[in-house]
Amino acid sequence: MASEMTATAPDSVQCPVCFKDFEPSSINGHLDVCLLGTSAHSIPLTTDDSEPPLKKSRISGEAVSPRGVNRPSANSPPSSSSSASVSGTTGSSEPIVKPLAETLRPHTLEEYFGQNKVVGQETLFRSLLESQEIPSLILWGPPGCGKTTLAHIISSTKVIKQAQNELRLCKRKTILFVDEIHRFNKSQQDTFLPHVECGTIILIGATTENPSFQVNAALLSRCRVLVLERLSVEAMGLILDRAVDTLRIRVSNIFIEQKALDTIAFLCDGDARVGLNSLQLAVQAQVNLVRPDSSGHDGSEKIVVKEEHIKEALQRSHILYDKAGEEHYNCISALHKSMRGSHENASLYWLGRMLEGGEDPLYVARRLVRFASEDVGMADPAALPQAVSAFQACHFIGMPECEVILAQCVVYLARAPKSVDVYNAYSNVKTCLRNHKGPLPCVPLHLRNAPTRLMKQLGYAKGYKYNPAFSGPVEQEYLPEELRDVNFFTWTPSGP
Repeated sequence: MASEMTATAPDSVQCPVCFKDFEPSSINGHLDVCLLGTSAHSIPLTTDDSEPPLKKSRISGEAVSPRGVNRPSANSPPSSSSSASVSGTTGSSEPIVKPLAETLRPHTLEEYFGQNKVVGQETLFRSLLESQEIPSLILWGPPGCGKTTLAHIISSTKVIKQAQNELRLCKRKTILFVDEIHRFNKSQQDTFLPHVECGTIILIGATTENPSFQVNAALLSRCRVLVLERLSVEAMGLILDRAVDTLRIRVSNIFIEQKALDTIAFLCDGDARVGLNSLQLAVQAQVNLVRPDSSGHDGSEKIVVKEEHIKEALQRSHILYDKAGEEHYNCISALHKSMRGSHENASLYWLGRMLEGGEDPLYVARRLVRFASEDVGMADPAALPQAVSAFQACHFIGMPECEVILAQCVVYLARAPKSVDVYNAYSNVKTCLRNHKGPLPCVPLHLRNAPTRLMKQLGYAKGYKYNPAFSGPVEQEYLPEELRDVNFFTWTPSGP
């Protein structure tokens, strides 16, 4: 097509953005106007077959306009009870097909709630974003806290859209967003490194796992880590208020009790996706169950969402716990330290957090066996048999019957006297062996076994005193000569 246009109009130049022909003397001025116009109005560009297709937005359908957190007075139901009301302008309820969490995904930072420490007005990242200096980022936080949403907000700003247009025209760097970057293995992550290092791309990765363990050290050192916190109850309240405003358009004459919204905010454990999906499920269930003859005074069907409907949708409190992730190690560490501090109530709480989150009881039992020797030790030698018995009982009967067995063992270990003498002494032995310079000392001849005549002729076992053959204490050396005076229970690395 370009060759045909050149043949018919050799004195014209085609704009690579809008594909119109212009005189060579005016093309530069037009490009400036065209790029800005494309950025402002989001005109889709036609691409070559050789170019990769543009990634479509995860949010499709009708746009969601920004709404305030205060609902209008029309939301209040006619009854005297405290409730939040949502009423529609149409007489019928539209089916809720698209997930509410996707419908309510914010498009601007003004609609983005709950992460003021990261994107607040006075934060460093906000100033970098406004000054068009976006660094490579790793967004780390629990599920549903807004990692993917923040990445989409960054990539949808006017500055970035203009940068994307400049990339098509001038082949300049652009943003690459990788969700769940921890699922990439080390070799796959290495492919990003040279491009991030030379500035070809700006990498934004999102992960629920600790990036210190899941992201290559070389890649991590070239990215700024932003830690997103679990959403607070107040932030969840703002998100749910916005959800109620959206439901006003999609479902007619529905009343959502304020107590039901509060229940979601408290039970979703800071996960906006879980909270919004639970609200949508409860609303859709009531829409499907409403009877044709149960209508209000205006003739439209009346639908009420109560606290029990929300609890049914949630089933139980949503517990943030990943058996292979960060919370797995956080909770077992909290349990270990609580037992070490003899705080039996905290010990039971962290045990419950793990078991209710789906942790393998045998894993917990193995840790208790270790604790019995490491932290209780010789202060209560019965602790180790107690922990081993608990492990065997868990292996025999499994969950949920073994919960009380683990609880009994945890309380026993928390109440038991503590001693780390054995643990420290053996740690000193390992340190002594690792820090030893030169060949390790030989086993003394009198301590060696002598099963053959040749070994006896070489002096093996010569001079050994068989302790049971003596009625009193036996004077005999058991350590190598250079370690003869070492006491590993009191020894420090600066000793021998």
